Amino acid sequence: MSESQNGTSATGGRIDYAEVLKRIPHRYPFLLVDRAEDYVAHTSITGIKNVTANEPFFMGHFPGNPVMPGVLIIEAMGQSGALLMSKSLDADVSGKTIMFMAVDGARFRRPVRPGDVLRMHVIVTRHRGDLFKFKGEAFVDGKPAAECEFAAMVVETPA
Repeated sequence: MSESQNGTSATGGRIDYAEVLKRIPHRYPFLLVDRAEDYVAHTSITGIKNVTANEPFFMGHFPGNPVMPGVLIIEAMGQSGALLMSKSLDADVSGKTIMFMAVDGARFRRPVRPGDVLRMHVIVTRHRGDLFKFKGEAFVDGKPAAECEFAAMVVETPA
C-alpha cells in the first residue's frame, strides 16, 4: 500500500500508535514512542512520548524524585529514528530489525519527569542503503532535554 493510499503522505505525515506498532517491534514496557508527526521520508520525524507516572522505571529512578533515565531518552530518539527508517524504506518488520550501531555526543540538558511530553526531533544526516546516521534532539515544553548523534541499520531477524 502506498503512503497516499494509507492516509499519510511522504511529507508532513502523522503516524498514529497503530502504525507505530506495525513499523517497529518494540512493545510495552520498552516501546518509548506513542506517535509521530512531521514525517518527511528519508529526512526527518518528530517522535512523541507521553511520559506517565506509571512508567516502570520511575519506581527505582528515583523514589520520591522520579526522573526518566537518560539512556531511555536516547532509546526513545533511536526508536523515532527506527520509525523514520521503517516507513521510508517500507521495511518488512517481520523479517528485519532496525538496530543501533553507534551513539555519539550524548548530552542531557534537563530532567524528564512524569507528566512531561517528550518531543524527539530526529533528522537524517547521512543515508546509504540500509544504514542511516541521525542527529536527535529531545525537548520538553520547547526546552532541550537531551541530544545525541546515532547510527542504525536494518539487519535480518534470526529465524
